[in-house]
Amino acid sequence: MEDLRKKREELERVMIAPYGARASESRGRLRPEEECPVRTCFQRDVDRIIHSKAFRRLMHKTQVFLQPEGDHYRTRLTHTLEVTRIARTIARGLMLNEDLTEAIALGHDLGHTPFGHAGERALNELMAGEGGFRHYEQSLRVVDVIEKSGAGLNLTCEVRNGILRHTNDPPADTLEGQVVRVADRTAYMNHDADDAIRAGILREGDIPPEVTCALGDRYSERIDTIIRDVLTESAGTGEIRMSPQMSFVFSTFHAFMNENVYKNPKAKGEESKVFGILDGIYSYYMEHPDKLPEDFRGIAARDGLRRAVCDYVSGMTDKYAMGVFSGLYLPMAWQVK
Repeated sequence: MEDLRKKREELERVMIAPYGARASESRGRLRPEEECPVRTCFQRDVDRIIHSKAFRRLMHKTQVFLQPEGDHYRTRLTHTLEVTRIARTIARGLMLNEDLTEAIALGHDLGHTPFGHAGERALNELMAGEGGFRHYEQSLRVVDVIEKSGAGLNLTCEVRNGILRHTNDPPADTLEGQVVRVADRTAYMNHDADDAIRAGILREGDIPPEVTCALGDRYSERIDTIIRDVLTESAGTGEIRMSPQMSFVFSTFHAFMNENVYKNPKAKGEESKVFGILDGIYSYYMEHPDKLPEDFRGIAARDGLRRAVCDYVSGMTDKYAMGVFSGLYLPMAWQVK
């Protein structure tokens, strides 16, 4: 059976470009362990992430719109899957390691809060005295110390680095991690625009003409254009980059989305309530640490109560957080079902 993994590792020496990551050359895990006889270390990481509790919870976490009415709006899980497909397409086109790329993409948002970025801003304020809260740091914390009752997933260094650096500088050490960063931004700008149009916050004609002229009128066309540009500009360079023209369009699109969707009063009308919900839950467990689940009481003993409460609250889904808040503070007849 061990030959199966070794055959795959031998194939990687042929199929992956010199500047790509090879499983046989991984920097290893935080805790050394015996290799799987069938899967490479990066394939193994993909499976560990997919089977984690944090990954399953993504299906009930908001992407942009809080409590959207309709079945077709993106959740944090569907966002993650779209990022993964875009990232794998780019990785394949550049002859990079698709398994490493997939693992980073699947794990990049595991630390996101309930209620999207509104929840992240709320926890950042609540944790101000402890260095704040950033979802990419929390994603790493999820795979390192929260999953599996505190044992963590013990992922490879390359996957952990890609998860941590998928948002801000410095860029990931691997090109695969840098691909996920581009794929993440490509996915969320385009699918958030698609959802905003579905919600009536935007119309197709609202998207700036310099964006539609360069990228196309349709969601799929815009993504395809961006992918083609990245492949053309990056091929054979050992770098992940866009053309100057695409970088300008990308920035223009992001600025438009930021002003017209992410800060739109209609899209964010409920966000003022998010802080109250998370603050209420956070305050309760700070005052009643004995009510925390056993795993998080263990984290409190090791890392402090504030960090443990933050870990617990940030892992909640939207519905679960509202149910907890309702049970703590609302009369029985008023509780959210």
